[in-house]
Amino acid sequence: MVSLGGIARKIFGSSNDRRVKSLRPRAAQITALEPEISKLTDAELRAKTDEFKARLADGATLDSILIEAFAVVREAARRAIGLRPFDVQLIGGSVLHSGSIAEMRTGEGKTLVATLPVYLNALEGKGVHVVTVNDYLAKRDSEWMGRVYSFLGLTTGVIVHGLTDDERRAAYACDITYGTNNEFGFDYLRDNMKYERSQMVQRGHHYAIVDEVDSILIDEARTPLIISGPLEDRSEMYNTVDALIVKIGPEDYEVDEKQRTAIFTEQGTEKVEGMLKANNLLKGESLYDVENVAMVHHVNNALKAHRLFQRDKDYIVRNGEIVIIDEFTGRMMPGRRYSEGLHQALEAKEHVAIQPENQTLASITFQNYFRMYKKLAGMTGTASTEAEEFGNIYNLDVVEIPTNLPVIRIDEDDEVYRTVEEKYKAIIQEIRDANAKGQPILVGTTSIEKSELLAERLRKEGVKNFQVLNARYHEQEAYIVAQAGVPGAITIATNMAGRGTDIQLGGNPDMRIRQELADMPEGPERDAKEAAIRADIQRLKEKALAAGGLYVLATERHESRRIDNQLRGRSGRQGDPGRSKFYLSIQDDLMRIFGSDRMDGMLKTLGLKEGEAIIHPWINKALEKAQKKVEARNFDIRKNLLKYDDVMNDQRKVIFDQRLELMDGENISDTVAEMRTEVIEAMVARHIPEQAYAEQWDAAGLKESCIANLNLDLPIEDWVKEEGIEENAIRERITAAADVAAADRAQRFGADIMAYVERSIVLQTLDHLWREHLVNLDHLRSVVGFRGYAQRDPLNEYKSEAFELFQAMLGNLRQAVTAQLMRVELVRQAAEAPPPQAPETFGSHIDGTTGEDDFGEGYPGDGAGVMTLTRAEHHAVPAEQRDPKDPSSWGKVGRNEPCPCGSGKKYKHCHGAYA
Repeated sequence: MVSLGGIARKIFGSSNDRRVKSLRPRAAQITALEPEISKLTDAELRAKTDEFKARLADGATLDSILIEAFAVVREAARRAIGLRPFDVQLIGGSVLHSGSIAEMRTGEGKTLVATLPVYLNALEGKGVHVVTVNDYLAKRDSEWMGRVYSFLGLTTGVIVHGLTDDERRAAYACDITYGTNNEFGFDYLRDNMKYERSQMVQRGHHYAIVDEVDSILIDEARTPLIISGPLEDRSEMYNTVDALIVKIGPEDYEVDEKQRTAIFTEQGTEKVEGMLKANNLLKGESLYDVENVAMVHHVNNALKAHRLFQRDKDYIVRNGEIVIIDEFTGRMMPGRRYSEGLHQALEAKEHVAIQPENQTLASITFQNYFRMYKKLAGMTGTASTEAEEFGNIYNLDVVEIPTNLPVIRIDEDDEVYRTVEEKYKAIIQEIRDANAKGQPILVGTTSIEKSELLAERLRKEGVKNFQVLNARYHEQEAYIVAQAGVPGAITIATNMAGRGTDIQLGGNPDMRIRQELADMPEGPERDAKEAAIRADIQRLKEKALAAGGLYVLATERHESRRIDNQLRGRSGRQGDPGRSKFYLSIQDDLMRIFGSDRMDGMLKTLGLKEGEAIIHPWINKALEKAQKKVEARNFDIRKNLLKYDDVMNDQRKVIFDQRLELMDGENISDTVAEMRTEVIEAMVARHIPEQAYAEQWDAAGLKESCIANLNLDLPIEDWVKEEGIEENAIRERITAAADVAAADRAQRFGADIMAYVERSIVLQTLDHLWREHLVNLDHLRSVVGFRGYAQRDPLNEYKSEAFELFQAMLGNLRQAVTAQLMRVELVRQAAEAPPPQAPETFGSHIDGTTGEDDFGEGYPGDGAGVMTLTRAEHHAVPAEQRDPKDPSSWGKVGRNEPCPCGSGKKYKHCHGAYA
């Protein structure tokens, strides 16, 4: 039965069809300009860039010059790199320019498509960012497509791991900047830890095109980017709390071993509150008051350490250290530590040395980073299954771009076996059969472990001529994937491996030339060898075509349809033949989760014998429904995480904007004076309550507050004895005295130095309190879920308490800045003393699919963490200008650089060692 919607689509076409149809006339107009543009000389084509910029300066819009600009890029690409965009690629470029996602099949030339809107938008001079999934692709694409931009007079930069700040700044200053999502995100976070605008590397977020947009904005967006640094020693706190937890009894807490949770009963909470009060560790009356959020975290961790974690089962004590034991393998995992202070709680429990925690100094989710761009676009081969998420979270439409040539790949129905063993036997036999006729095979697995398992089985069965692709070396990965179309090639890979690299039948000529002729100089001999390679590839292509094209053989269904489609789409590029088939078993993860017992019983009833498979379109539909359920669940998880991060993001924007204002302000004395006035008003309100009689005023307390916050010893007791004195008069006298003291200090320091001191103290204090605030928000987030038991919405509770914490932080900022500025004195530093060094910071991004840190041991943050007042005075000094005997001549030295004294040690282990 056909639905009304189906009938309407047949008559009018889908909304996607209508969108594509509306863009076809534009592509025709661009093509119509081709004869005219092709007649221009290289210099005249290059001059078009200046002409376009002049027209934009005169008020023209990007849309009004799009047709001409795209025609110019098409011609430049033909001349510079020998590629001419097809009409469907022009449509894809229009979609990207409009701020949408272009879904284009593998092999349709997405990298080239991006040049069209990138060039057009770069003409505005505000910078365009092209985001890729790894450093290799960022370098490759910037060099390859950079030839087109350079031909047209635009500059291209690339951001990869290991660049200095100066190199990054130069790359961001280019018209077009290529880089990875992690690098862009970390640079943004580090910029907002700098103390001068000139130290920042990015210049805004104008327009970005995200390549493999589903991988970056969905898969990698499950976890935030985090920059962390060492926290001050809190071992005494852990030991104190641990000593209290020992005194509680079984009636004071409840343990749920299945959920791995331990919570205090009402009686237990009262007992803990009493003990904390006795030790002066509780602020206010209740443990669950907002100012005690960090203490709740410490107490809960200590309870977990004692009641959920067992020595010699969950961990062991070896050489004075807590070593975690993997619950699945039973192996020790030295070097791994529990986060959020739990490892420190275990160290306190076992009375071993407590190692310092790492504190989050800055963090951001990819969702909130990429939503900062004024215009965002993306491209991928597979996005339509996640269209709802792209629309809801990023406000991006997904437009499916038709292929240049019809897809003739045969997608066969899945084969379902009862056991994994039977499935693997069938897979190995299928590989043998396809290989015997010379058909190239790409075998997709869902994990690196499963790739290795299949490879081991193939070796045992005597199949040896295969490649296993599981390295994290993206350049090597790209080369292996590029050659997966050679006749007889067997490539075993995880479903996502080698994204961004085209599999061409017969092999990739450019890759082979680069690999085989790397050391051969230019000349006739090289040209002959190059021609021979291209002829060989053409011969191999004919052979691969005759064998049926690339065969994508998948060993399992992924929990997301998108990943399966990505794997399938590697075959049948540009009208090539190909086929794809999925081999499944009832014991696969996805089947096991969704009612495999019932299906197993049904297959037995049907009389399915060992080694036989069930093949039916209904099975495919049932699996697709299961995948939809998993996708919906994952979307809900990401949406929920984002709701919490949005609360912090609002606060992050306020703080980061405030920092920029402070850095840009020539003189912030008015801001400082305002802070001082607000501190005085708060002091007076606290000690002289409204509507209170004079005898109820706390004159002694107000005097102490003036000494503590303003460094002023004022005769407040005498003032309050005056007849008819009001709190306004006292407030005015305190303000006047503070203003005089501040003016006197400013006069002694000089206007320029005072402005520098004020800005530095405000920024450093703001950063210190913001970091403490992030820790408090982490702790609040970890405990707020328990409010659900009291029928209160955890998210609303989090919002209101996070706002209270933020207000408290701003109050503390005013107080701390005022107290420091009323005490600060200039001290001349000895010339021979080395400049103070900030602690090293580390960046991390946990891969949502593997649980591993993308940066292994952590990503050095170049000491961008806690900076000191004198930090901005020290700049990098060339090595030849450094005197090994005079540390004052060294300037800024990187923590991991060789020490300039010539000892041969790293700076951090020599003159830069912490005291």
